[in-house]
Amino acid sequence: MESRPSKVGQDRDRISALPDDLLLAILERLTLHEAVRAGAVSTRWRHLPHQLSRVDLDVDNFQFQGRAPLESMDAFAGAVCRLLDCKCDCNSKRSIKTLGLRFHLSAPNPTSIGRAVEDTVSRGHTECLEFEVLPPTSDSDLTAVGRTELGQQFMSFSHACPIAFRWLTDLWLTSLDLGDADLPSLMGACDRLQHLSLTSCTFGWHSALEIDVPNSAIQSLEFVRCSCMRIELVSLPKLTHLMCECWNSENAPLRLGYVPQLRSVILCSHAGVGQAPFALSECLTTDVTSLSQLHLNFSCQMIWIKPEHPKLLTPIFRNLKDLWLWHIFPECDLNWTLFILEAAPALQMFIPLSRARHSCVKTSEFSAEKANVVWEPSKDLKHLNLRLLVMIGFEEEDKATNYIRFVMERAVGLRGIMLCGSKTCVACDAIDLESPTRYEADKACRCRIKERLTHGSSSSVKIINCDRDGNELVIINLIDEVLKGQSCCWSDSV
Repeated sequence: MESRPSKVGQDRDRISALPDDLLLAILERLTLHEAVRAGAVSTRWRHLPHQLSRVDLDVDNFQFQGRAPLESMDAFAGAVCRLLDCKCDCNSKRSIKTLGLRFHLSAPNPTSIGRAVEDTVSRGHTECLEFEVLPPTSDSDLTAVGRTELGQQFMSFSHACPIAFRWLTDLWLTSLDLGDADLPSLMGACDRLQHLSLTSCTFGWHSALEIDVPNSAIQSLEFVRCSCMRIELVSLPKLTHLMCECWNSENAPLRLGYVPQLRSVILCSHAGVGQAPFALSECLTTDVTSLSQLHLNFSCQMIWIKPEHPKLLTPIFRNLKDLWLWHIFPECDLNWTLFILEAAPALQMFIPLSRARHSCVKTSEFSAEKANVVWEPSKDLKHLNLRLLVMIGFEEEDKATNYIRFVMERAVGLRGIMLCGSKTCVACDAIDLESPTRYEADKACRCRIKERLTHGSSSSVKIINCDRDGNELVIINLIDEVLKGQSCCWSDSV
């Protein structure tokens, strides 16, 4: 009984006797909070958190019960300054490669944080610097004046700490009201910025946000619920990914200029009253020549794009490989989607719809009226490169069957068709995979469609009935198998 404490002590001494490099390798696998706690239990470990090569700090971890937001931010700023302090001997050889900070705008804390960051990045070892800047209160509690003040505070912060912003690689901003010139100025000052995400930011309701930064290193740009008349990307030569979600423009929400490396575009929104369907060629100009992925999400509301002649889109879509169309309302005809197929000769993967009826999707008085989209595909349409067609949601069984049959007849290189069960919705009972009744009804519908497609057909196309939840990761994994030519080893149901 008396030897057990001695053995525990020996084990602890044996671990503590390891060199710093090995102990740091252990701490690097923990969260920063766990690493600091580990360092607090022993004088041998105490200096190690100050030598971590990756530091991630979140202000939410300092919001204890009863502590006011300003007090939480004070504690956060103090922790950042202590962890980044370069005056102690243990930091003399320290190199932070990745530094991520998530914090509120509350003066004077951002400036003190910025100064500490500048001392760290000035050593030249930092490869990734990330800021996520949040308002001190919830978005719904912010007034227009409050957003304006936050925008001014943020710009003052960026001007006060130019070295820190020059080293930024990733930036997330939320609920700021920025002037017309603020965002282009910020992007021009952040020499290393690669990813920029803006959520619930305002740039002027009746003005276009014009971004012309030919020397910018930005590769990924995201706008979520941002307010402006239109986004115009005049020049962003290194941009590869663009997302625009939930806009309030009555017409085309964006227009692209010189973006020669743009490969992925995501457009996602519900259509409001007064919004008219727009042509994709109004947004994706002929300067966009490298586009390979296009995601369009209609939120089960009005289809906000209008079909147009393939000749107008082929210069833009000639390199398009993957097309995803999400949340088309169930009653809508599907033939209109084929105008993109006609305009994209290199298309290999076509996921034309996700259309289960969700009770959680409410049509508000501000939503545009749903209307069927009419388009007559070319009678001589023949597509040579399409390899995979994926369908999700089959409430309108006849429409789905006729649509798939049409594609099978015209896509001469088609290898596989996936009939996927609808994704489980956590907000409603659109599909309840735990309910045998709903699950079996969904599966039976897919089986009937498959039987109708294969009855009397001599087609070599493999039709797969996918019983797994129709989430994007599962679909992508199965898609990889088909596009690599592995469909021949699939069973009829996976």
